[in-house]
Amino acid sequence: MDEEIKFLIDSTRETMGNALIHLERKLLNIRAGKATPSMVNGVMVDYYGTQTPLNQVSNISTPDGMTISIQPWEKSLIPEIEKGIHVANLGFNPMNNGESVIINVPPLTEERRIELAKQAKAEAEETKVGVRNDRKNANNDLKQLDLSEDMKKNVEIDIQEMTDEHIAKIDEMFEHKEKEIMTV
Repeated sequence: MDEEIKFLIDSTRETMGNALIHLERKLLNIRAGKATPSMVNGVMVDYYGTQTPLNQVSNISTPDGMTISIQPWEKSLIPEIEKGIHVANLGFNPMNNGESVIINVPPLTEERRIELAKQAKAEAEETKVGVRNDRKNANNDLKQLDLSEDMKKNVEIDIQEMTDEHIAKIDEMFEHKEKEIMTV
């Protein structure tokens, strides 16, 4: 296979793969009822004047399926951690016992589950658009190459097959997340 074609296909596969990785991260942040440390991943804390991720100033654990426990490395950070959780607008009400910050994760209502499933669907659709844009860019790059029409058609078919595979993976990821969200 010509080097230009190999590069085009490899780079397209990589960008489509990156879209799947991005979707996976987005779906991890959508809560599915059970408390997980990743639920507070986006929380930033003012650590001596610098905005720092929560997981870099504390130990985050889930003692049970409905509680997140945040043990700061310095007790003086407890008010900053509470403030960071409020600012992140996660819908949690943090409590502190002088030693750590505790978040009780309320069970999801049916209405909230449907809302979260819609959010997951929107993320999946956005990722599909990105993959289709990657296909379009690859096809545009292909047109710039000095190849025979038959060769271009064959590469277009390869790019379309790659796109279809990635779209199917996106659908599979969404269906898994939707099932996880809707399971009581």
